[in-house]
Amino acid sequence: MTRGIFIAGNESPLFSAIEAETAKRVEQYAAVLIPGLDQKPEESKTGAGANPNKGKITLSWNPSSPLSTRTLVMSAENRLGRIDEALMVCRPPAFYRPVGALAPAETEKYINDQIKGWFFLVKELAVIFKAQGGGTFALAIPDDSSSGEKSMVGKDANADLLGPPAAASFRALAQALLASSGNGPYRVLGFTGCNAGNEREFASWFFKTLDEGGRRNTGRLLKYSRLPFFK
Repeated sequence: MTRGIFIAGNESPLFSAIEAETAKRVEQYAAVLIPGLDQKPEESKTGAGANPNKGKITLSWNPSSPLSTRTLVMSAENRLGRIDEALMVCRPPAFYRPVGALAPAETEKYINDQIKGWFFLVKELAVIFKAQGGGTFALAIPDDSSSGEKSMVGKDANADLLGPPAAASFRALAQALLASSGNGPYRVLGFTGCNAGNEREFASWFFKTLDEGGRRNTGRLLKYSRLPFFK
C-alpha cells in the first residue's frame, strides 16, 4: 500500500527539498503552502491549479480559519485515500519593520497565519490519526540559532520582529507534541539542524529516518549532522 504523504509549510528551500524527496517515494502526495503577507491562499506561487511536480496535489489553505483547516485536511485525506505522514515545515518569513511602524492588520495576519494556523492544523490531523488508528507527525523545526537569520546588521537596522516569535511558537508546539506522543496512536518526530545550503542533505536524512519505520524515534528531537555518529 502506498504512503499517504501530506506536506504543509512555508515556501522555502527546505520545503522544496522535502517535496523533491517525497516525489521520489510516492506517485502522489498532497502539499499546501502558507500564503505570504501579500497573498490570498489561491494566489500562492504554487497555488491551486499549478502542479509543476508530477503526482502533486496542490491544495489551498487559509491558516487563520479553523473551518478552512478542517476542509484542507479532509481534502487531503479524500484525495490521497488516507494520510499516513504529515510533514510540517516551519520556516516563517522575515518581517522587518521599525517597532513604531507595525501595522495592526499586517501583524494580526502574520500571527494568525504563522502561529495560530499550526495549532489548528495539528488538531485536525490528530483527529484523523486517531480515527484511522495511526499516523506520523514529522516536524521540521527551526533552530534557535537560525531564527531571524541574524536580522540585526547594525544599530540602525530594522529587526525581524515577528519571524523569531513565530519560530519559537512552533518549537514550543513541537516540544509539547513530542512530550505527549506516548498518549496518542501516532508517532511524533522532530528534526532540526537544517542550515542554509544543506537543505538537500537534510531532506535526504529526514526521509531516511522516516523510511526506517518503527516507533523507536517517537518523541525524540533529532538533530542533523554531517557526521553520522552525531545524528
